[in-house]
Amino acid sequence: MFKAVVVGTSYGGLDALKLIFPRLDKDFQIPIIVVLHIGSHRNDVFVDYLNDICQLAVKEVDEGESILPGHIYFAPPNYHLLVNDNLTFALSADEKVNFSRPSIDVLFESAAWVYRKSLIGVILTGANSDGASGMKIIKRLGGTTIVQNPSGAISPVMPEFAIEASIPDFVLEIQNIAEKLIELAETI
Repeated sequence: MFKAVVVGTSYGGLDALKLIFPRLDKDFQIPIIVVLHIGSHRNDVFVDYLNDICQLAVKEVDEGESILPGHIYFAPPNYHLLVNDNLTFALSADEKVNFSRPSIDVLFESAAWVYRKSLIGVILTGANSDGASGMKIIKRLGGTTIVQNPSGAISPVMPEFAIEASIPDFVLEIQNIAEKLIELAETI
């Protein structure tokens, strides 16, 4: 039974997420935790937009906040996002990892150690290697991994690195990722 989904994306990620999240209905209760590389720009406009088109609650993470079902959480700009053992969030202003803060690898690794086989990791379109080593750790600790098919990504670099590093369980077209998440959520 899965307890969390972590998603990493950068260049082209806004478009990709708009194709996935609105397809998840209110019955999808696995919390989704997202690192989207947007530089130092705020997530507010995009979070508000997603709240208007999604059935799940969408918000930017607050320090120490509990991870709740039925929510989509976004890392705030300029902070690494980590999952604590007590299923709360921690924010860190530590040095950039893979030229990024927030870093997908930081989120994925911390979540992998907490959730282990109950974690789903997803890598979408992006223009660097962030997330590849995190996917490898998710896979090594028994989690399930999904990567967007690089041929359909706005930027194939991030999916290509993730595929090379971890041999994902599923390589899917963007329009099939929501359905796979729903299918996985229904497995016991």
